[in-house]
Amino acid sequence: MSIAAGFVPEPPAGNQLLEALPPADLARFATMLEQVQVEVGDVLCEPGDAIHHIYFPHDSLISLLGVAEGRMTLEIGLVGREGMLGATVALGHDTAQVRAIVQRAGIASRMDGAQFRTEFARNPALQRVLYRYTDTLLAQAIQIAVCSRFHVLEARLARSLLVTRDRLQSDKFHLTHEFLAHALGVRRVGVTKAASALQQQGLIIYSRGNIEILDAAGLAAASCKCYEIVKDAGAGALATAFV
Repeated sequence: MSIAAGFVPEPPAGNQLLEALPPADLARFATMLEQVQVEVGDVLCEPGDAIHHIYFPHDSLISLLGVAEGRMTLEIGLVGREGMLGATVALGHDTAQVRAIVQRAGIASRMDGAQFRTEFARNPALQRVLYRYTDTLLAQAIQIAVCSRFHVLEARLARSLLVTRDRLQSDKFHLTHEFLAHALGVRRVGVTKAASALQQQGLIIYSRGNIEILDAAGLAAASCKCYEIVKDAGAGALATAFV
């Protein structure tokens, strides 16, 4: 992993979970954080790995993949500036349950896992924010599992692209066929066919991994209801946490 690190002298801006903390708590928390640069494809953890660090993305994006038999994968969640990687440490888990891979390069704040566990135990504000955030992660995982079982690939791809757009706040981003195949648990040829269908409808432009959403409303119509369910659940839980 390519990481440039250094202690953060001021409370870091950009991550909504950190910004949800009261100013005094955030100022103290910031002294325990370091800013790191993460690159596309960096694997931050594998299932069964000891959790050494917690990550709070700023402008980066992390894909959470469930892994079966060491090779088959399915994306069960995305973590952007609204969240964190390693929330299960607060629930007493010492090992990772997913493969976490960087989908978009950028900055994240990183914290020692043991130090985070200590801070969580004594900080009611952090507890409130994290309990609500874990609700959103569970909602994502449940709905994606349902979606993967019952909905056609074209709709699932539309849902995945819309969620990525929401996390990045951008209609343009880069996702390779290979990455999407791993995320959706299908072969690359399936992604190619589904992306071509969405492109033929004038909803997206997709060339060599460069994606531009041309019609977000149309893409939402092409998606399944799972997109709105996950979006609404996340917005409600996070709105409650960020007070």
